[in-house]
Amino acid sequence: MKRTILFLCSLLSLNTVLAAGATDAPARQRTISLDEAITLARVQSVDAAVALNELKTAYWEYRTFRADLLPEVNFAATLPSYNKSYNSYQQDDGSYTFVRNNYLQMNGQLSIDQNIWFTGGTLSLNTSLDFLRQLDGTVGNRFMSVPVALTLNQPIFGVNNIKWNRRIEPVRYAEAKAAFLSATEEVTMTTINHFFNLLLARENVAIARQNLANAEKLYEVAKAKRRMGQISENDLLQLELNVLDARSTLTSNESSLKSSMFTLRSFLALSEDEELEPVVPDSVPDVRLDYDDVLQKALANNSFAHNIRRRQLEADYEVAKAKGNMREITLFAQVGFTGTDNRFDSAYRRLKDNQVVEVGFKIPILDWGKRRGQVKVAQSNREVTESKLRQESMNFNQNIFILVEQFNNQQTQLHLADEADRIARKRYHTNVETFLIGKISTLDLNDSQTQKDEARRKHINELFYYWYYYYQLRSLTLWDFASGTGIDADFEKIVRQ
Repeated sequence: MKRTILFLCSLLSLNTVLAAGATDAPARQRTISLDEAITLARVQSVDAAVALNELKTAYWEYRTFRADLLPEVNFAATLPSYNKSYNSYQQDDGSYTFVRNNYLQMNGQLSIDQNIWFTGGTLSLNTSLDFLRQLDGTVGNRFMSVPVALTLNQPIFGVNNIKWNRRIEPVRYAEAKAAFLSATEEVTMTTINHFFNLLLARENVAIARQNLANAEKLYEVAKAKRRMGQISENDLLQLELNVLDARSTLTSNESSLKSSMFTLRSFLALSEDEELEPVVPDSVPDVRLDYDDVLQKALANNSFAHNIRRRQLEADYEVAKAKGNMREITLFAQVGFTGTDNRFDSAYRRLKDNQVVEVGFKIPILDWGKRRGQVKVAQSNREVTESKLRQESMNFNQNIFILVEQFNNQQTQLHLADEADRIARKRYHTNVETFLIGKISTLDLNDSQTQKDEARRKHINELFYYWYYYYQLRSLTLWDFASGTGIDADFEKIVRQ
């Protein structure tokens, strides 16, 4: 599967390295970008393996259906059948007696069977040979051959299962293929969630460390200013509390970082001795989406459209089966040749015509409306299904509309968050310098620090939502909006891996 998204990444600098596990062995640092994490998830994650196995199941089910349309060669044999028993026998005067049977029998039959999809019947070409050896009384061999016989088994008026399968199974397989592609994009969405959780956790640790360093520096300066009488005891105590709060926050954030890193490593099936350094994606695709265009692509490519079609066909199929069960008529016809003799070769020379024509039917005279009731039930179920499909289609269209609006708005939100982050950091550094010369209080300094931290976290969150919405739209439309191409795959190659 080809993906054409390119990320321009920059390295996020941290002051220290956390331990990757509970061992004394040094952890191996590994810088990982969002693009790399997505690639690993699509290959190594459990979710990707589940999606692949579901695709393989659907593929072989479809292959089985296709095989039903092709000729099938069968061989059946009994080698041998030995019978030594007593059976009842009616004599000339009408009375019964028991006679002893003691014989050896063998038989074999080779047939070529072909389903007739447009009629629902089965056409078979058969050849068979039976051998019988009498072991009591007149001991001897007997052969019966059927060199060739053509057999037709044809239901009349009943539902044509093969014809309905020809309509349903291709839609089912198309649904499975689209579902696999969507599942792959959903793996990407999960990866984005874990990646940005780790990114935010590491950013929180970096913020906490910087805040602790700043708090300790300000506290040392405040102690000197207090000795000179330039600040109050209350301000000094407040700065000391800031140091303690910063240390507590750092400890909590380090614990959250370890948890987020373990989650991402497990999802990507990476070694526990690797410490991941997530890279902040500093560029995003510059696209703006139109609802009608997105909806058209979703209805053309998403598995939902195939799902709607399949369920409608299945509901129609149930109605057809119920109507077909109201009367059962079957035609059986066979034409061919047969021969019998004490010798094998003679059994194939002295042939006689062999024809069988049989028409059977079963039509209910009085069933107290059972079959008609089954038809009504099937029709009612179809109406329920159609109502559900209409509602699901409306919900699908509405979700597409909301998602397109969210994605388009997210570009603005991301730009505003980036500007707010830049301004908040600049304001905080200015306030630190202003506090050092005694022109603002500790409350103003704490407020600017809080706003700086929140602005940075909001920037990371807005970046997360942008990528999450983007890949959610990809999963619904199976379309790469950055390159303007559809998302496809070589399914034959994938299922044979």
